[in-house]
Parts: sequence; structure tokens; C-alpha cells
Amino acid sequence: VTGASFVVFNGALKTSSGFLAKSSIVEDGLMVQITRETMESLRQALRDKEDFKITCGEMDARDVKECVDICWVENEEKTNTG
Repeated sequence: VTGASFVVFNGALKTSSGFLAKSSIVEDGLMVQITRETMESLRQALRDKEDFKITCGEMDARDVKECVDICWVENEEKTNTG
């Protein structure tokens, strides 16, 4: 689990790169590089207020991959204080 001050979603990852998605820590935030198709799905999930999971790593990797989970909570006041 990584806490971050901000998250950047970059929809310019090419499918030919061999990656499902890439995540990296940038200063005190998180940058997630995703394909255009994943970006469209993410936008729709945000509009619909649905949870969304982005699996990061190489397409052909057999080991455990990193995941970026976007989760909606019922009471934002308790989780986003300050």
C-alpha cells in the first residue's frame, strides 16, 4: 500500500510496449501509465462512481503483478480529513 499526495493517469502507453500498465512514484505522488483503452474504461468507471482496478507489469510475466485500485468510499469526510 502506497500513500500519495496526488495521482497522475497517463493514457499514452502503447500496447506494443509489452506492458499492461506501469506505475511509478514521482516525488510524493504516483504516476500510472495506461493504454488509451484502459483510460477510456477508467473515465467511464469514474463517471459511474464504480471501483476500478489497474494491473501493472509485463503482459507475459508469470509472477505477482502490482495493482492500482481505485475505490469509492461511503463517507469521504472520515478518509479525507485535512
